[in-house]
Amino acid sequence: MPLPTTPKKPASVQPGGGTCMAIELCWSRFRKWWLRKLCPGYVQTMQAKRQGDCPNCTHDVIDARDLKYTRNVCGFWFRPEDDPYVYRNRLGFARHGFAEMTLFTLAFLILGGVCIAAALEWHWLFWIPVAALALVELEIVAFFRDPERSIPADPDALVSPADGTVTNVEEVDDPEMGKVLRISIFLSVFNVHVNRCPFDGTVTDVRYFPGAFLDARNPDSAVRNEQLWIDLIEPKSTCPMRVKQISGAIARRIVCWLKVGDVLKKGERIGMIKLGSRTDLLIPRDAVCEICVKIGDKVSGGATILLKVHTSTGGR
Repeated sequence: MPLPTTPKKPASVQPGGGTCMAIELCWSRFRKWWLRKLCPGYVQTMQAKRQGDCPNCTHDVIDARDLKYTRNVCGFWFRPEDDPYVYRNRLGFARHGFAEMTLFTLAFLILGGVCIAAALEWHWLFWIPVAALALVELEIVAFFRDPERSIPADPDALVSPADGTVTNVEEVDDPEMGKVLRISIFLSVFNVHVNRCPFDGTVTDVRYFPGAFLDARNPDSAVRNEQLWIDLIEPKSTCPMRVKQISGAIARRIVCWLKVGDVLKKGERIGMIKLGSRTDLLIPRDAVCEICVKIGDKVSGGATILLKVHTSTGGR
């Protein structure tokens, strides 16, 4: 398995950019201008509450909202009790999907209103596009859902990094990790697309690979598609593992807010992929003592056990 392309260090949480991200950042610039003009006291208060350090920082950070796309490349942070918008993490939806949900809802209201007016004024057939738009709106909202999960307590168990269907359970040769077990999960547009950490670990590397947008079920997508690799090491057994977020034909926006040195818990949220996509888990084959899934199985991120490892023997 060669490297897809020349890797890059992510320059933001969503390294591939995107229209919705650009609109949200434009709104962010206006919001910060507005706050500085009309609410200077709030700006000073939040500056005093800002934690951390970011030498030669190029990021304009007033409050925690301004770290949404830069938390992986900026050293500033806010304590939860100092973040007046932390409640947004408890709404049951992925925070990095708020812009998409808002824009699609506005489009639905505008187009739906036009079609309703046409149906009332001219012909009942205009109710058909209203129904179609409503179904699309419901799917968009459902797509960005982010439910809580019960994380298995078994210390030897690796949980699924994503919701979806298992498409590959195989041994492959990785140029960096050697012989590994690869478990691939296909995420349809009906699945939750928030990714989770499979095991307790420390982030050792994060690499972004620009690429194509083949269907995520295409075998070539593992090499040719845009993707982001997260390398982790389990601290007790020193067992390495890798999570790959791979874009698909529809999903073209990978989100990952991790940076090297982050310490994660099993089942912790690490990012998402917007719309249909694929997530791979790679781990050295000789570290695995039991495979708990097979091709065709439906799995839930953070809840389904994919395999068990030899943690008591140093990952061997």
